[in-house]
Amino acid sequence: MKFILGKKVNMTQVFQDDGTVEPVTIIQAGPVTVTQTKNKESDGYSAVQVGFVPQPKNETEKAAHKRYTHVKEFRTEKASVDLKVGDSIDVSSFAVNDTVEVSAISKGKGFQGVVKRHGFGGGRRTHGQKHSEREPGAIGGRGRAGGRVSLGMRMAGRMGADRITIKNLKIIQVDAAGHTLLVSGAIPGRRGTIVEIISR
Repeated sequence: MKFILGKKVNMTQVFQDDGTVEPVTIIQAGPVTVTQTKNKESDGYSAVQVGFVPQPKNETEKAAHKRYTHVKEFRTEKASVDLKVGDSIDVSSFAVNDTVEVSAISKGKGFQGVVKRHGFGGGRRTHGQKHSEREPGAIGGRGRAGGRVSLGMRMAGRMGADRITIKNLKIIQVDAAGHTLLVSGAIPGRRGTIVEIISR
């Protein structure tokens, strides 16, 4: 299992050898530093904790996980044995055509109505409909819920800012010198979003 943290930079396209165009996302990945390892004997599970982006004013007496802006724990079986605190992980551990899954926080879209949030069709545009083109319609449960609004009813509300995981993405290019990965397709989040990359 391979893993790393990175920042979403941008999207672009890459031409393959056969002339096809591959849309890719540029990720500034690592290097990350191992700040803690856990094992089943002492902690009940195996995991590796890594830190990404050192704090601007790093105090050496701080605990290892407090010296970094972003800290993430990856559960694994074998890596915790091979890695120790202070080890560095960079993009050179990945290879072209590796299958990865990328997790990140999607863009926040604020308070949205049911048409945008849930894909409702809205009301008719004619025959007396004046201000109800994008309204949700009736929300009462009637006999189903005793006249109350059913739990889980799709309504307007906050949209976005959810943790999203995209699986089965391919690594198209690896730039070890520039700490950059090019991953096929789109990944969640805005530019600068912290992303987790895992290859199982």
